Amino acid sequence: QIAVRACFLGFAFGCGLLVSAGRSAWRHFGWYMCSLSLFHYSEYLVTAINNPRSLSLDSFLLNHSFEYNLAALSSWVEFTLEKLFFPELKQITWLSTVGLLMVIFGDCLRKAAMLTAGSNFNHIVQNEKSDTHTLVTSGVYGWFRHPSYVGWFYWSIGTQVLLCNPICVVGYALASWRFFRERIEEEEITLIHFFGEEYLEYKRKVPSGLPFIKGVKLEL
Repeated sequence: QIAVRACFLGFAFGCGLLVSAGRSAWRHFGWYMCSLSLFHYSEYLVTAINNPRSLSLDSFLLNHSFEYNLAALSSWVEFTLEKLFFPELKQITWLSTVGLLMVIFGDCLRKAAMLTAGSNFNHIVQNEKSDTHTLVTSGVYGWFRHPSYVGWFYWSIGTQVLLCNPICVVGYALASWRFFRERIEEEEITLIHFFGEEYLEYKRKVPSGLPFIKGVKLEL
């Protein structure tokens, strides 16, 4: 099953390259195909390098959640419909380029966070502290408390800017913001339980990285 998913993502990336290389009106969708397939493949690859003990089929994040799959389907439907009825909207190259840069920045930041955290990174919020679990505050964690979420946030919005999907840009921004606000609060309760005052001090010095999200309001 892992090989099937990897081959599928590689095939999608190759198709995206072919579409991107041409001068068809679907060129920007080719950029999107490459971005999406590379994101999911690299999630598995970096997990395999960093924390092989937690590696599983779910590490591709292809089956992240029903909501995630619904959001992807919604973006494809919007792009197709607007392509049919407002084709000029999908030919704004400078806007798609901005979206591509957001995608590249977001994915690079997320992967940098995963590599910096090493075996401390896990796709599932941990409720029990392992013997090797340490508080990472260096590298990109010195910029933001949750750099992997910041990267994913801007990556997801960037995919819709790339596609020039105005409805999904707003929808993705609101849905992602709400998801990460709840995820960060849940994770920070665990981190405070794990590291106590050490994490609270880190929390006071370093921002979450996401707009208007300060994290859990809890003091020891």
